[in-house]
Amino acid sequence: MITLENVSKSYNESMPALSNVCLNIEEGEFVFVVGDSGSGKSTLLKLLIKELEPTEGTITMNGIKLNNMSRKQIPKLRRQIGMVYQDFRLLKDRNVYENIAFAQRVVAIPAKTIRKKVPSVLSTVGLAAKYKSYPKEMSGGEQQRVAIARALVNEPKLLLADEPTGNLDGTNAWDIMKLLDEINQRGTTVLVVTHNLEIVAAMKKRVITLKKGVVFSDVQEGNPDETY
Repeated sequence: MITLENVSKSYNESMPALSNVCLNIEEGEFVFVVGDSGSGKSTLLKLLIKELEPTEGTITMNGIKLNNMSRKQIPKLRRQIGMVYQDFRLLKDRNVYENIAFAQRVVAIPAKTIRKKVPSVLSTVGLAAKYKSYPKEMSGGEQQRVAIARALVNEPKLLLADEPTGNLDGTNAWDIMKLLDEINQRGTTVLVVTHNLEIVAAMKKRVITLKKGVVFSDVQEGNPDETY
């Protein structure tokens, strides 16, 4: 699914954001990426969606080398990836249905298909009855569910979540992580960047710990290394 071979990323002459990173993430995996601020977590995500280019090394996704990808090919790559952010990034002047439909319209999905897909994905995230609601009328947990539905509506092979529980209380954070786990069990590869070590330890998934731009530890079904 995803392979990083000796990937480095430097923004300037000082310490690189990522240094000689080698990783392999298989299709269908659920992976947490943890580390303190400045460890390289956000840089890793930006490299995977080709928002950044590596300074050195090779990134391969679904057998395609991202290094060789032209600018015209990037939108096609991103259609295979769902993104979920800490701050939800919903369109405040549009209701739930329109927020999700927008993600389909930008890739020219027919209106008939949209009318079927949006209710279906809202049902998946438990918000079928909220399709007319606006973001300001919803709790943080509900807004994040809408954001997840929007990320899923184009049926991506990979879901990237950047601190998806960062703005949520404990109960809502757990609900969102359970939802991401259910999505993974249906076959979507899920990669979650988080600071919430309590959830990471409890869920017993693969945990990659970054420290100062290098892979400090990579454990299957283990606790994160809290020494970072």
